[in-house]
Amino acid sequence: MMELRQSRVNAGDLEFPTLEAGPSDGKLVLCLHGFPDHPRSWRLLLPELGRAGWRAVAPALRGYAPSAQPQNACYQVAAASRDALGISEALGAERCALVGHDWGAAVVAGAAILGAERVSKLVTLAVPHGTFGPALMTRYAQQKRSWYMFLFQLPLAEMIVAADDFAFVDRLWEDWSPGYELPPDERKALKETLAAPGVLTAALGYYRATLSGQNVDPALADDTAAINGPVPVPALHLHGADDGCIGADICDGMEAFFPAGLRKRIVEGAGHFLQLERPDLVNPEILDFLGAP
Repeated sequence: MMELRQSRVNAGDLEFPTLEAGPSDGKLVLCLHGFPDHPRSWRLLLPELGRAGWRAVAPALRGYAPSAQPQNACYQVAAASRDALGISEALGAERCALVGHDWGAAVVAGAAILGAERVSKLVTLAVPHGTFGPALMTRYAQQKRSWYMFLFQLPLAEMIVAADDFAFVDRLWEDWSPGYELPPDERKALKETLAAPGVLTAALGYYRATLSGQNVDPALADDTAAINGPVPVPALHLHGADDGCIGADICDGMEAFFPAGLRKRIVEGAGHFLQLERPDLVNPEILDFLGAP
């Protein structure tokens, strides 16, 4: 397997650790992770993109490393979407492709809206743009799946999630991706990321900003409104048929939010972390959609 390179990139006043594969002068594709996760979630996709000629870079989301934690503790999706565009610019790319899973899916969709002229194609996994928010408000089945989002609003959430060596995180992975077991060394690496100073509070900050309006930056009000709208670039959405976090049925109706076109695939035999569960299906689908760099 192609070796992944570790590096760092500065965007704004934050420094983002990255994993990278492929030629350093290749066309850029950014891959953004979600929760509870980190850049190594893309360890099976990055080498494939690199072999195809892409410069594939997976940065940590804001907050997921001490050096990437903003002083104002702002973890709005719009702020992270601006980060993605800033990272792309810092890496010297006039245009790039974007891939995102979970929170990363929301972030890259936002980046494609805010910086459409700089984004060639968009790939989202597990969080459908345009339909998840309404489902969370109106569908009991999805509200039941999303119970943890409401738990994360509590001051005790950090203690609950971190208890017993992040046993809560183990259970989320089990519930969200039934039948999949994260390898022990990868589980250890993920927990080391979450245990780093400030990271768990930052990770929960995304949920608190979204549901409770905590640490919201008024300067991002227009961006926040915009990123709930239509996506003006060609897109691919992949969703696990057995996703225990967000039901595959929530993907119904996505097409209305993608005027530039949407390719959608429900991946059989996969749950929420489908890029790790079924790389045999997910990787070729992404490569085919992105095409030659």
